[in-house]
Amino acid sequence: MKRSEINALMREASDFIQKRGFYLPSFAYWSGEIWKTKGEKVREIVDRQLGWDITDFGLGDFRKYGLLLFTIRNGDPQNLKTMKGKIYCEKLLIVNEGQITPFHFHWTKTEDIINRGGGKLAMQLYNASKDEGLAETDVTISVDGEQRILKAGSIIELEPGESVTYPSFLYHQFWGVGGKILVGEVSVVNDDHIDNRFYQNVGRFPQIEEDEPILYPLVNEYSRFYQFV
Repeated sequence: MKRSEINALMREASDFIQKRGFYLPSFAYWSGEIWKTKGEKVREIVDRQLGWDITDFGLGDFRKYGLLLFTIRNGDPQNLKTMKGKIYCEKLLIVNEGQITPFHFHWTKTEDIINRGGGKLAMQLYNASKDEGLAETDVTISVDGEQRILKAGSIIELEPGESVTYPSFLYHQFWGVGGKILVGEVSVVNDDHIDNRFYQNVGRFPQIEEDEPILYPLVNEYSRFYQFV
């Protein structure tokens, strides 16, 4: 991806989020120069990877396979051992019409996915088999507290305001229908380094062509500007 494309996506996302009546925290708009002035007090943002996150899943076609996220809050995975401190995570996702996030499940994380406005969020669901394939067993999910039992591979669509709970070991892929969607994610502590199992072999962060200056650093770029030790 080109840096100019990433910068444009950030601007578009910020405008779209505000139009949906949601607002990002101030650190969303810290430039690299501002990051250079920060010290120990913002270490949580860096350690918990709060902020902008963009992926094309290593497939090189963001418009077809991609996702823009902003992590608002996230705890330390170690907190789950003591059940003290932040044991939760909250993200915003921007899902475009027809833009696919490929099949994956989480080993540990249970998450609620909420359509916060825009188009409809379509998702296809399978249980994970013992060998981590796509099982042919019925899928049990909760949509706004209502249990639904679906055939393997079923596709459901969430209208604005609706939400679904994904348990662990549930393969899901999703995309937008009828326009761009603001999606909320509320879950237990998130650790993308160890808790994502994609069905296909995909990448995480895109290769970036630096054709213009960075607007706001991505979560994997903080070390380029933030040097607190």
